[in-house]
Amino acid sequence: MQNDPQLDYLRIPPHSIEAEQSVLGGLLLDNAAFDRVSDVLAEDDFYRYDHRLIWQHIARLINLSRPADVVTVHESLATSGKGEEVGGLAYLNALAHNTPSAANIRRYAEIVRERSMLRKLVTIADEISAAAFNPQGKEARQLLDEAESKVFQIAQEGAKGSKGFQEIQPLLAQVVERIDELYHREGDSDVTGVPTGFSDLDRMTSGLQPGDLVIVAGRPSMGKTSFSMNIGEYVAIEQGLPVAVFSMEMGAVQLAQRIIGSVGLLDQHRMRTGKLTAEDWPRLTHAVQRVQEAQLYIDETPALSPNEVRARARRLARQCGQLGMIIIDYLQLMSGSGGGENRATEISEISRSLKALAKELNCPLVALSQLNRSLE
Repeated sequence: MQNDPQLDYLRIPPHSIEAEQSVLGGLLLDNAAFDRVSDVLAEDDFYRYDHRLIWQHIARLINLSRPADVVTVHESLATSGKGEEVGGLAYLNALAHNTPSAANIRRYAEIVRERSMLRKLVTIADEISAAAFNPQGKEARQLLDEAESKVFQIAQEGAKGSKGFQEIQPLLAQVVERIDELYHREGDSDVTGVPTGFSDLDRMTSGLQPGDLVIVAGRPSMGKTSFSMNIGEYVAIEQGLPVAVFSMEMGAVQLAQRIIGSVGLLDQHRMRTGKLTAEDWPRLTHAVQRVQEAQLYIDETPALSPNEVRARARRLARQCGQLGMIIIDYLQLMSGSGGGENRATEISEISRSLKALAKELNCPLVALSQLNRSLE
């Protein structure tokens, strides 16, 4: 049975007027309840315009340490010329009167937030559908990446308020369990994270820890890529763990050639010119065989945004299981949201997003960063 186009046109976006009214009424009765909902809700989470206005004025008064009751909120709205737009004093009185208490206000706020996420999902779905019908020259793969990034962005917003303070007792149990696990493991190595293959570095860091964002910074042509890829090679080949490489500067084939040269101890210049010696060919064959067996994945797409990196890394993690590490070459070549005041602000936002990705996928993320001569 096909859907009626007229009914589709009249679809009402998801919302709960009752939950919105209960949140606002609860705040009018008990301003102290604001701390229980302000980490969950924002003004644009409310479906009705008048509810957004009321929330805005309640929040402003409370943040100014002023009482926000029926009278003061009405006065604030009237002063700004918005009193009649929310139904006047009568509607504010009804909100307070019809809400028994603020005891369950957190749950009401979660309902409002959930409906807000559903509305955003509907909007994104419409945008994805429109882009599919009119791709404007974009390939299907690019449209899929953009769609996945948009959905993941909503998921990230939906996590707002889902985590808060944790009691120390269960955390202590996890710490003791981890220490006991390390105590009873085989061998006497001090490396508790992902080994890098550099013994001195492993001794100082105990390996790259899951969830860590590691910045490898240096001037141009100082060996940042070679150093990071040496770690990636070791993790993929010696440890047998999947490694994701986002190479935004160097092409995938060129990077693969450097990896083979590094593993086979081959001269890069002779590889580029094809002037290999008789001794080089067996080493080349052996290196290709070793690299071929490794779970090493290279994405050479330029100027990826943090959301695009996140979408592709998550997709690879679903495909391969737990990632051993992620390498990004390099930070300054990533594209930001464009909302930052300057490029430095955008880089800070990108770094925060990458740290969140490392924690989400529970693997170390190595990001290269290029220093300017002016820093000297």
